[in-house]
Amino acid sequence: MMSVAAYFVSDVHLTDASGDRAELFLSFLRRLGADLECTHLFMMGDIFDLWLSDHQYFQERYRNVVDQIRRLTMEGVAVHYFEGNHDLYLEKFWGKELGVDVHPGPINTTLAGLRLRLEHGDELDPDDTGYRFLRWFLRTPVMKMVAHWLPETLLVRIGERASQGSRAYTSGYKSQDQATAREKILAHGRRILATKPYDILIAGHIHVREDREISSGETKHRIVNLGSWMERPSVFVLTASEGRWLDLDRVSK
Repeated sequence: MMSVAAYFVSDVHLTDASGDRAELFLSFLRRLGADLECTHLFMMGDIFDLWLSDHQYFQERYRNVVDQIRRLTMEGVAVHYFEGNHDLYLEKFWGKELGVDVHPGPINTTLAGLRLRLEHGDELDPDDTGYRFLRWFLRTPVMKMVAHWLPETLLVRIGERASQGSRAYTSGYKSQDQATAREKILAHGRRILATKPYDILIAGHIHVREDREISSGETKHRIVNLGSWMERPSVFVLTASEGRWLDLDRVSK
């Protein structure tokens, strides 16, 4: 029986399928199941700078990425996709067509004997009522229906403007000094720990890579924030024996 080899990636923010970042991401996907043993792939949100519903526009634009995910699911890899604030309404295509487990929000699960708290990370600040309302509104059944039925050209135009707006709205976190961002990540980890115990919390959204331990009595809990591929392309790897970083700085054909 294959031991657990899980990969966690977030905030790649692909804008096309042929740029340097896209080639690096594709190189990583091709390695999974080839020279990198893989049982699980967790895509923790904002993989694309824009993907809405099951529209052909996105399927064709990122066909090479879709093909690699399809290969992985057919090979038996458990692929999970957490909706971010740039990729929404994923179930119809990613779930039903590709066999990916789609998560609209955080989950608590167990893997490699560890309790995991997994989330995109966009609910980090409980006092940010404006964003929390926007997040709720975008996930209402009405908005899902609108996103599905809008003509593609109009949807893409609106989506691109909304994507830019989302980036501007969250730039207060993403442009702040790293010490402040890290403290907010740790504060979020402590809040979650009070009600939903975990061994490792893994999230993205905040474009700061972080890997710290906090204590609860004599027990240690690890908090991992995946950072952004726009600053430092990397993934977090979890096995039965360790959790480590894999930096990806070049394309492997």
